[in-house]
Amino acid sequence: MAILQELADALVAGNANKVKELTEKALVEGISAGQIIKEGLIPGMAVVGERFKKNEIYVPEVLIAARAMQAGLSIVKPLLTEAEAAERLGVVCIGTVKGDLHDIGKNLVAMMLEGAGFEVIDLGVDVAPEKFVQAVKEHNADFVALSALLTTTMVNMKETIQALTDAGLRDSVKVLVGGAPVTQAFADDIGADGYAPDSGTAVDVAKKLIGAA
Repeated sequence: MAILQELADALVAGNANKVKELTEKALVEGISAGQIIKEGLIPGMAVVGERFKKNEIYVPEVLIAARAMQAGLSIVKPLLTEAEAAERLGVVCIGTVKGDLHDIGKNLVAMMLEGAGFEVIDLGVDVAPEKFVQAVKEHNADFVALSALLTTTMVNMKETIQALTDAGLRDSVKVLVGGAPVTQAFADDIGADGYAPDSGTAVDVAKKLIGAA
């Protein structure tokens, strides 16, 4: 549908006003909220993710595109039917671990996951292990995504995984980890299910873990 392609293009261009205008126009034309997300916003954000991974665009451009996506999502999310909402790829509880106040990388991952069709519960920064546990229970989460930018706070990723295990939740959630000092070897060592060096890869890893890739 031409208007949905136009919507995706406006998102890639980071034009939030145009995204808002086209989203409202699509609704007036009778296109469902779910279709607008699946055939307009998600494909647009997928292009942004691919360009970011290839270093064709950088963090500022991704943030601008993500804001444009939010302009559209804020209109259609409240209009999703139960069936359309149930088609979300999964629920992700994301946060920067205890003791760490960095959030740019975490915010990028959250935006990219939401743009790919996941429901994202952003717990913010300095998130204690027990808060992750509480959020998983409350939202029936499929994923926990942990971010750390300091070598001194990386240990709290392991603490969070242990807290999920102690609460009997470890088998029901996949744990993703990332952040500048985090490596695949560290992720393996602490028993995480997935590691991503950047926000675009985080989407790929999450999709792969739930068999949606």
